[in-house]
Amino acid sequence: MARYHDSVCKLCRREGEKLYLKGERCFSPKCAVDRRPYAPGSHGQQAQFQRKPSDYSLQLRAKQKARRYYGVLERQFRRYFGAAERRQGLTGLNLLIVLESRLDNVVYRLGFAGSRPQARQLVNHGHFTVNGRKVDVPSYTVEPGDVIAVADNSRQHTYFKQVAEDLEHRAVPDWLSRDSMTMSGRVLALPTRESMDIPMINEQLIVEFYSR
Repeated sequence: MARYHDSVCKLCRREGEKLYLKGERCFSPKCAVDRRPYAPGSHGQQAQFQRKPSDYSLQLRAKQKARRYYGVLERQFRRYFGAAERRQGLTGLNLLIVLESRLDNVVYRLGFAGSRPQARQLVNHGHFTVNGRKVDVPSYTVEPGDVIAVADNSRQHTYFKQVAEDLEHRAVPDWLSRDSMTMSGRVLALPTRESMDIPMINEQLIVEFYSR
């Protein structure tokens, strides 16, 4: 499967704000957005002085920002949008619910990974189970009632021992619950817009982009 292999810090700089793709580094003085607050490339510094962006440009940037924030490629993101359109309710909110329900995102939200890219790698390596069954597909969609847990044979890894010590400092959204003792979490309900804590994403602009 195709995957982005270049520096993820360039993605944050292109969008002009932090997408939190590097975990703790994003909160340190080493963050590329803080050090170089302009788009990458030879014309990056000039771009900030260009004329007012068009409606299409704003819509495109909103779509790209959401896609990069969740680590989804274009074709898959378009499929997610199609699924959101077929659901009842607001298409933009449905899209965000679909993205938030990805297993890699839930692993990140539960505090078992420092970033979504790291969560995706951990899932790919088979370190998590859903309802007692190993799942190594990051795009797996979880549902209310599902239990996500660190696999038994993975709990002895040095990484997860460190995570267990740090869990109390990692907050969990109200649509999830976490049991630090068993290194597991449960999906209590579908996420609401308020609980997603992603103010940088404007889902209405994404809907307008695909409705052109």
